[in-house]
Amino acid sequence: MPEVQKKKRGAKASARARAKEGAGARALAPEVPADAGPKPEGGARGKYVYCIIQSGETLRFGPLGIGADPADVHTVNYKDIAAVVSDTPIEVHDPTRENVLAHERVNETVMRKYTVIPMSFGTVFKTRDDIVELLRSAYDAFHDVLVKMQDKLEFGLKVLWDRDVMIREIERADEDIRNLKNQIGAQKGSTYFARMQFGRLVDAALQSMSEKYVEDIFEALRDVAVASRANKPIGDKMIMNAAFLVSRDKELAFDHRVKQIGARHDKLTFKYTGPWPPYNFVNIRLKLERAKEGK
Repeated sequence: MPEVQKKKRGAKASARARAKEGAGARALAPEVPADAGPKPEGGARGKYVYCIIQSGETLRFGPLGIGADPADVHTVNYKDIAAVVSDTPIEVHDPTRENVLAHERVNETVMRKYTVIPMSFGTVFKTRDDIVELLRSAYDAFHDVLVKMQDKLEFGLKVLWDRDVMIREIERADEDIRNLKNQIGAQKGSTYFARMQFGRLVDAALQSMSEKYVEDIFEALRDVAVASRANKPIGDKMIMNAAFLVSRDKELAFDHRVKQIGARHDKLTFKYTGPWPPYNFVNIRLKLERAKEGK
């Protein structure tokens, strides 16, 4: 039977994986000059930013944020957009399991009702005014992305195989490879060059087979996804590491289609996670400019 494993949002394993990969690495990553804002003093507190949403109202989401005692999560607003934040010491936040889970927990809670632009893990501003300045200076960019990402969610899909099983499949299906293997087994003396040729043929066949699988999977999901992104596979067993942007009203259709694909490919393992904020589909880099500059 095919193995199709899905981990819902908030799963600890998924959060740990994001920590290892650099949670939100492709998300919004503001570049803040070292001299931006007042210099922090001992024990100074700043604002940890989780995401940007569209809202003209001040919102509170409760004690969900990063910290040993979960910090109160609220918004800092500018016009009709807002940063979702919590108070935090001004320090570097390590991507520990607890911290990444808290970061994900806030984004997952907010995205139930709002379209979010996720911020990179560990984004801290020194003051509320710095956040307002970011929202003001990048208002058009934020607004444009929020419109494009409206009611869209991200799903991650990883496809793995057992290399040895696939090699046996290749040997059964490819007469040239099968004959060469038999010749190596029957040959007396050195088989170095024959084994090198065998290895090259098998590697080429594996590459062709994996590309065909990946192409077929992307094609099968094309009509239930708005966009897709192919990331580099991790390790020898993974042949596909992809992210899909899916409209909220197509979530069930996407889920069903993945299961259908898994049923057709009983020698592959499908692992997919979501829904997530669109980490792989938001790639804005901003630099906070102080209002006093140029004056």
